Amino acid sequence: MPSDLDTLLHAAVTAVGGTERPGQVQMANAVRDAVEDERHLLVQAGTGTGKSLAYLVPAIAHAFATGKPAVVATATLALQAQIVDRDLPRIADALRPVLGRRPTFALVKGRSNYLCQHKLVGGFPEEEDEGLLSVGAVDREASRLGKEVTRLREWAEITESGDRDELVPGVSARAWRQVSVSARECLGATKCPVASECFVELSRAAARDVDVVVTNHSFMAIDAFEGRQMLPDHDLLVIDEAHELTDRVTSTITDELTAATVAIAAKRAGKLADTTALTEAADTVQAVLDELPEGRLHGVPDRLSMVLAGVRDAARGLQTELKPESGADGDAGRQLARAAIGEVFDTAERLLEERELDVAWISKDPRRGSVLRVAPMSVAMLLRDKIFGERTVVMTSATLELGGTFDAVAGTLGLRGEGAPAWQGLDVGSPFDYPQQAIAYVASHLPPPGRDGTSEQVFDEIEGLVRAAGGRTLGLFSSRRAAEAAAEQLRDRLSDTGIRVLCQGDDQMPTLVREFASDASTCLFGTMSLWQGVDVPGSACQLVIIDRIPFPRPDDPLSSARSEAIGRMGGNGFMAVSATHAALKLAQGAGRLVRRGDDRGVVAFLDSRMMSARYAGFLQRSLPPFWPTADRALVLAALARLDETAADPLPVQQSGLRGVGGAPSAGTGTTGDAVDHVPGRAAADARPVADPPPVARSPRTAVTGGHAWTAEQDDELRDGVEAGLTLEELADHLELAPDVVTARLNLLELELADPEDDPTLLPTDPAAGPTGG
Repeated sequence: MPSDLDTLLHAAVTAVGGTERPGQVQMANAVRDAVEDERHLLVQAGTGTGKSLAYLVPAIAHAFATGKPAVVATATLALQAQIVDRDLPRIADALRPVLGRRPTFALVKGRSNYLCQHKLVGGFPEEEDEGLLSVGAVDREASRLGKEVTRLREWAEITESGDRDELVPGVSARAWRQVSVSARECLGATKCPVASECFVELSRAAARDVDVVVTNHSFMAIDAFEGRQMLPDHDLLVIDEAHELTDRVTSTITDELTAATVAIAAKRAGKLADTTALTEAADTVQAVLDELPEGRLHGVPDRLSMVLAGVRDAARGLQTELKPESGADGDAGRQLARAAIGEVFDTAERLLEERELDVAWISKDPRRGSVLRVAPMSVAMLLRDKIFGERTVVMTSATLELGGTFDAVAGTLGLRGEGAPAWQGLDVGSPFDYPQQAIAYVASHLPPPGRDGTSEQVFDEIEGLVRAAGGRTLGLFSSRRAAEAAAEQLRDRLSDTGIRVLCQGDDQMPTLVREFASDASTCLFGTMSLWQGVDVPGSACQLVIIDRIPFPRPDDPLSSARSEAIGRMGGNGFMAVSATHAALKLAQGAGRLVRRGDDRGVVAFLDSRMMSARYAGFLQRSLPPFWPTADRALVLAALARLDETAADPLPVQQSGLRGVGGAPSAGTGTTGDAVDHVPGRAAADARPVADPPPVARSPRTAVTGGHAWTAEQDDELRDGVEAGLTLEELADHLELAPDVVTARLNLLELELADPEDDPTLLPTDPAAGPTGG
């Protein structure tokens, strides 16, 4: 590699205003050695290690030495943005004088994340959608979509990247579909009349000649599994947030079928071919799926098999009819129809094949009705063959070593068993002094959690902890109901203190996280989306409460299938699946507390099984080495002292614009004066709070009253208001509680046609605040 790695790392660390840490140096050298030895590497790097520099610097050095780019894949948009907008620009500037030129980098994502220039100029027919309110909705939707698409057109004139995540605030998913296409719907560079202006093609062209390509887990997986070669040829792949890889990959190759998707596919093809058979099949799909109970299918029932065969055969015939003649120009309408028909055919055929590792199940969606899904029980062998077979892979996360070993995670990645490739596991630790900085408190006096909801004893415990902390609490709950109940109870109980309790659903997640991070007397309660990715260093978060061990639901189709399969092979399905899942979530949740070298606080586990259960030791070994105790009085006193001596909360960081290839636009620079977490650094010099997780990038997804509202449901809500529906009619249509619908109406500042006739509608004054959360 050009120049000495230690010299490069020192230059990069100095440029970001940090100090070298032993774990960071150890990790950087391990990455270099893994590449030279062609051996895979799993690195657990605790918070504060500075792991992004520890892999980016040797990756750049490798690219300079070989002429091949290194690929970095992340799970979340937040980390992707941090690397592209903050880390790489400063590293590149720092290494320019050492390497002789400035290292280059680019961001690559899936096609549907970018504006389609051809669609912008009307080259594609309008999108069909499932689940629209039927009567009178088309004109109203067109008006609303028109405003959003006009905004998108204006943005298209100034954006250099066309990247959806640059557009803040965002637009609805329905509006975005009017200006984007999927990979299957794209005409291709050889047939598209505006290919020379295509944001995707420009982005990928820029990525061919750079030193580091940044992408996401899903795009990287599709590229490897399907051999599309969308990423440039590379022999070094770094996977950050590696603990999420198997779930992200599983989600990427999960397929689903509904009556609506079949009907929409038939409608798209209706002007080009005879779709009678497929249209009739859609009605039959609906009837059969509605007859089947929710849950996992142990084999495809005969009647469902007959229906799926009818869908498959009808779709196959249409695929033949829709095939364009050789040399024909691109027909966007035909391409959309072929894409929709192809997806229906592939899913029906996959379900009928009943592949050995596939798990099929039915879920009942309030808006979409019965949904038939199929996903692989395990992706281990697929990862082994397609990801680890042709390159050196470095996987890193703060949580890879569960129960004191890498074996559990390695098994899910295909790195164990006969024929597994060579790999090394390395824990470089953390620069933080966890036993001195944090307490792990188990409320062992509480009874084990039951199925009857949260007990008064637990509410009493939460109240005592929050009062002692003076707010400053991130409450991580295993269910929506538990988070809402705790928020409601604590608001009443703390009304005399000035402590605010926010709950996931009160507002957009970015707003909630920023409010929590900026006000010491504020608490934030929520569910799984808060368990990882929320980065609130400093005094705003000095208490993390975890209500119960986050085991997967017993009826979860994939978890139950995995447990059964392991049991049949003589293994312990509970430990391999449920306990491992819980250990990973607990480690991620507990990791929200200590984000800097001078952070102090308590992680409180309100589940006594953390000490009493036979698997307690496994869970405890998966956590950071906090100082353990079950002494409630000691913990309350510690929290009170921290509250009395705490500094002011830290400021919040904003994001910037990007240019072609995903690098920051010229003139925007990096956002703020951010520096890495540095042990012992004064609060005034510490880096601001990072952007929240992906859901926080724009308002296209929100949670209100504990219900995850999609952009499509918001559109239905607006349609219903414009159509003059009552609250009861809206709630019945959406199959949600009236107070949840009311909360969302207020959050969107929507009024029913005649609120005086509807006494259940809350005030629309934003100052009054929504309820239900």
